[in-house]
Amino acid sequence: MPESRTVPAHAAGVRRPAAQDSGPVVATAPLAPTWWVWLAAWPVTAVFILSNAATPLYVLWQRDIGFSKGTLTVIFAFYIVGLLGSLLVSGVVSDRIGRKPVLLPALGLAVAACVIFATASSVPALIVARLFTGIAVGAVVSAGMAAVTDVAGQARKRLAALLASCAMVFGAGLGPLLAGVLSETLPGPTVTVFVVEIVLLATAILAVLRMPVRRPVAPPKGAWVRVPGVPRGNGIQLALGIAVFAPGITATSFVLSLGPSLLSGLLGTTSRVVAGAMAFAMFLAATGVQFAVQKLRRRVILITGAVSTTLSMATLAIAVHTSSVPVLIASALLAGAGQGMGQLGGLSLLNSTVPPQRLAEANAALNVGGYILAGILPVSAGYLSDAVGLTNGATVFAGVLMGLAVIGAAVVVGTRHRAPEPA
Repeated sequence: MPESRTVPAHAAGVRRPAAQDSGPVVATAPLAPTWWVWLAAWPVTAVFILSNAATPLYVLWQRDIGFSKGTLTVIFAFYIVGLLGSLLVSGVVSDRIGRKPVLLPALGLAVAACVIFATASSVPALIVARLFTGIAVGAVVSAGMAAVTDVAGQARKRLAALLASCAMVFGAGLGPLLAGVLSETLPGPTVTVFVVEIVLLATAILAVLRMPVRRPVAPPKGAWVRVPGVPRGNGIQLALGIAVFAPGITATSFVLSLGPSLLSGLLGTTSRVVAGAMAFAMFLAATGVQFAVQKLRRRVILITGAVSTTLSMATLAIAVHTSSVPVLIASALLAGAGQGMGQLGGLSLLNSTVPPQRLAEANAALNVGGYILAGILPVSAGYLSDAVGLTNGATVFAGVLMGLAVIGAAVVVGTRHRAPEPA
């Protein structure tokens, strides 16, 4: 279904809210069926399956190619580089020319990443594949999540925030589980996974082609490539989201990048199914907790998310010092819950206050704030672990992130009188 063009506000009889930025207002359109809201979230899930599909396979590439834990976290960091670079462009472009022109090239790049992963025989190949993956993810967390809100309409904003956020974390967890199981049970452990993912991405492309989203009518305003932001007056909502989401996603990023190494040290096993299952359980917790807390006040969700991340880091420190696998799994589950609640709270605040013509850019801004920290700290922990040992490196990481999570909770509590919660 081709994108239909919006009607200018004055022609459609839509009155512009006085507090919002100037720009076109999207006229009210007939609500799409609820099943379309769910289907609009599928491209987000499909790309996030790819985002972590390589996690259980790194032990194979380390064995075949040969590289250190520090190099492993650098490979992971190039994903963050691609993602952040994409976020500088994709949100603004999506708000100006539409969701589909951003999502379709991103899905094509994700397919290219699958091909490179399947044929990789060197560290540079893995870096390029991760870079392409990051670019695709940057597009879907801005344009893809905004598309879910567009399809849902004004009356279903809370549902849109919930589905977009859950699509992200469920895909992020399904990827490593799928990769772990397929690589252990089928031939070509580093090939079959990405062949299956190409098929999933093809279905996502079909969904985007038929998605009932409206094309914005907006004259260019400001730079096309810029640090994404939010309209004046929405900065506090963005800051609250980042304060909790950033520590949460940094915790899960650490588990994804160094979790298999921790499991190997604690269990003496390189089972890809075990590594994939732990990552899946972590993101399943992130998905389930969002459904559990969706009706709570947004600030309560954020504070609870910060507490969960704090507890996750405390249990991580205990796990590495006691060599306890159950405690490590508990840490991963708490990390997933912390990210899930931070992400849901942040997206819900933005969905409820930012106008549609700036929503993709606002989503991009939230993720820039989160992923910068998620790129810096795990890489630092990887190199620190090479120098002082995995136990000491993980302990330092846990202490730093625990402090940031506590600060995040304090920010949310301290601003409750300055910024009343939107309806």
